[in-house]
This record gives sequence, C-alpha cells and structure tokens, in this order.
Amino acid sequence: MKIWQKNIDVNQFVENFTVGKDRELDLQMAKFDVLGSIAHTKMLSTINLLTAEELKEIHHELKHIYKEIEDGKFTIEDNVEDVHSQVEWLLTQRIGEAGKKIHSGRSRNDQVLVDLKLYFRSCIEDMVNNTNLLFKELITLSNTHKDKLLPGYTHLQIAMPSSFGLWFGAYAESLADDMELMLAAWKITNKNPLGSAAGYGSSFPLNRTLTTRLLGFDSLNYNVVYAQMGRGKTERVLAQAMSSIAATLAKMAMDVCLFINQNFGFISFPAELTTGSSIMPHKKNPDVFELIRSRCNKIQALPNEIALMTTNLPSGYHRDLQLLKENLFPAITSLNECIEIATFMLQNISIKPDILKDSKYDYLFSVEVVNNLALQGVPFREAYKIVGEQIETGTFKPETQVNHTHEGSIGNLMNEEISEAMQNTLNQFGFEQVKQAIKDLLA
Repeated sequence: MKIWQKNIDVNQFVENFTVGKDRELDLQMAKFDVLGSIAHTKMLSTINLLTAEELKEIHHELKHIYKEIEDGKFTIEDNVEDVHSQVEWLLTQRIGEAGKKIHSGRSRNDQVLVDLKLYFRSCIEDMVNNTNLLFKELITLSNTHKDKLLPGYTHLQIAMPSSFGLWFGAYAESLADDMELMLAAWKITNKNPLGSAAGYGSSFPLNRTLTTRLLGFDSLNYNVVYAQMGRGKTERVLAQAMSSIAATLAKMAMDVCLFINQNFGFISFPAELTTGSSIMPHKKNPDVFELIRSRCNKIQALPNEIALMTTNLPSGYHRDLQLLKENLFPAITSLNECIEIATFMLQNISIKPDILKDSKYDYLFSVEVVNNLALQGVPFREAYKIVGEQIETGTFKPETQVNHTHEGSIGNLMNEEISEAMQNTLNQFGFEQVKQAIKDLLA
C-alpha cells in the first residue's frame, strides 16, 4: 500500500504512468531520505511525538538502512512507489509500530524537497571539486606555457599575437566566474524546507530551526508556501550554474577541435587518446572533445527545459515537478564526466613551439608595428595608415618582439590573482559544516 493510499487500488496502467522513472532515480536520493528522517524524528522526540525508547529504536534501524544503502544493498521494490515509501516500509517491518510514527508532521512533499536539497548539496560539492581540479590544471598549463605564442583570432581571421598562457588562463578565469554562479546555487539549495509539509505547514508544534541545524543547512525556507514553490526554482538555479560551466567547457572543446586540426596543428594528444577512421588510416580524431562539446551544449539547454516544465504552474505542489529529476539527474552525471575527462585530456596535451615563426602569421604583428611607431611620436592614425600601405604593397616587415606588460596580457597573466579569486569563492561553500552535521547525525 502506498503511504497516501486508502482503501481503493489504483489502476495498474495509471500507476505505471505516474510512477515513471521514480524508483530508478530515487535510489540516488536514498541515503539523503534516511538523513532527513533521522533529523525529523529527533525533532519529533523533542515535542513528545516519539518516546526516548522509540527514538533510539528508530535511529538504530535508520542508521542500519543507511549502511545498507552505502553498501549497495538497498533496492526499491516493484510494489513500492518511491524511496520514502521503501524506507518507511523497511523500518516498520523491522521495528513495528514505531516505524509508522515517523511521518508525523511531514508530507511526502517536504520529504521530497529535503531529499532533493540534501542530494543537490552533495552534487554541488562533487561538481565544485571536479571544477577546481580542472581549474588548477589550466593554471598549471598557463604558467608552464606562458612564453609560447599562439595566433589570436577575430572573425576566425588571424588578428594579434596571443599565447598558450593566455589561452589556458582564460578558461581558468572563466571557471572562476562559473563558481560564482554555483555558489549562488549552493546558497539557494542550502535552506531547509522540512516542516513545510504539503506546503501549508502543520498543526504540530514543529521545531524547524532544530532540523535546520541538525541537517547542516545555513537557514530555513521560512515561508511554508515558498518552501514548496522552491521545487523547480532550486533545480532551475542549479541548472543555470551547471549551464555556465558547460558553456566554458563547450567553447574550450571547440578551440581544441580547431587547434588539433592539421591546418592549425597547434596542439596534439597521444594516439591512444584519439580515435581513428574505418577507411582513412591517417585519422586521429578528437572525439573526446567533440562529445564534450555536444554534451555541454545539451546541458546548456537544461535551464530552459526546466523553465518550460514549470512555467505557469500556480503555487502549491503539482505532479509535473516529478519529471524534473529525469532531466536534471542525468545532466549532473554528464557534466561531472565532462569535467573529469577534460582534466585528464589536458594532462596529456602537447604544445607546438615556435608557431608564429611561420611567415603566414606575419600580419599578426601589424599592431605591434603600429604601436611602436606611435611610441616614437607618430600619431596613431598616421601610423595605422603607414602600416596599412606597407601591407597593401607587400613591403610590411613584422616586429616579432612582443612587449605586453599590462594586467592580464601576454607578459602579465595575473594567474595568482585569478587563483586567489577562485579560492575566495571556494571558501564560501559550507562543505565542512555539512559534513560535520551529517557525521553528528550518524554518530
């Protein structure tokens, strides 16, 4: 029997349709459902809805179920609707009547909400840690190859000298900004909805401040109606932060696909990290980066998908919200995989030296010549005209000594400042506070 069911059996066709992929996806939230129940029942005991003996019995078995989940021994049975039902059913089967009391003051709506927020916190920590590893690899590569020049392009035409220091560092700084958005997602996620029940609170004298502290949340979703409205909003904000990281990865992947092309030939990877062709024996295709590009473009559609699934829904719970998991959960996995393999690939990248010694890149230095004339006292517009005429008549001679010293330029990458900015953002995530709260709950 479902936890909401009375005395009427639901048509099997309807049940299969409404349950959908919930059993499969809910497994990812199982241990967080247990954590929510441990905190909730601890609070129930403080308002005399559970005796000390019942609480001890419930917590002992909930911690046992948590261990089963971590050991991969937990399943959601076919005749059980979701993870909440499975945990409550197991508890009741094992300890009897006390297990039936854990739902007091709680709706499946706020139970789902708190499970999702606890799960998203864990996912954010994984994405942040993976992104930080990629960031550090990019900074290392930027510093290592800071003196190797690279053509810079505008309109896909050669424009001005760039460097591998600038190129790698640009994507590092982009990730630092992406973490600002992820921090915003963390702050919105890390608010406690538990106790909002079905979205209108409870007549039980619940202590929501206590469960907030027990679960390591920074604060509450205070208004119970807004707590329920947070379903969909939290997912959308998280998807926006993920989309920002994905955009950085997709652009970098496109650059890699260009730069590995034989007509560019700026970078290469070991043969075992590329793929071949069934008929062209010379091929070394950048399939990894092509798939990163496509996967990350798909992730960039995620905020819009979520927005369209929740647009025009009035306040209160609606079953539409269940489907958000089907879009968001796989995207989280995919983004982590993209970040991890991008880091791995960059650890094996090779950089071609002396690229700009090829005469086809001579015009990259036209601005250097113009600027040098201007430094000698020639008005800039006149210097520009002189160099333009040299190019037209074929008499232009490049000055290949690059002297860029201002902040963020070839000779002054500001990588230390970029790293400091990244670390300042990372320091604001409350991962340690959350870990300690969970450790205390399971003690």
